[in-house]
Amino acid sequence: MTYVLRFIQSYNPAHRQEFLALESQFQDLERQSETLPKGLRSQPLAGSEPTHTLIWECEFPSLAAVQEALHSFEDDPKHTLLFQQQAPYIVQMRTEILERLTFTA
Repeated sequence: MTYVLRFIQSYNPAHRQEFLALESQFQDLERQSETLPKGLRSQPLAGSEPTHTLIWECEFPSLAAVQEALHSFEDDPKHTLLFQQQAPYIVQMRTEILERLTFTA
């Protein structure tokens, strides 16, 4: 089975530039790190989430791997520092863990 870890963060639209500049630093950190997962980022254009929402998501082969990823974020001091800088711009956030469904014929 495959699992998806998803972070959904709505930010204050008045601080879009600052929020996304920090998000760019998160992406750079992921690229440079051997332990942090490399997630995909998106923003809704239409849907249930407001357009001032960032969605980060990454697939994992097991729930244990999802837990390892969550711990890797918590244990990385650079990630923690960036999140402390970004947190004041966040107005709502949640974490989702999804199971990818596959059906055989």
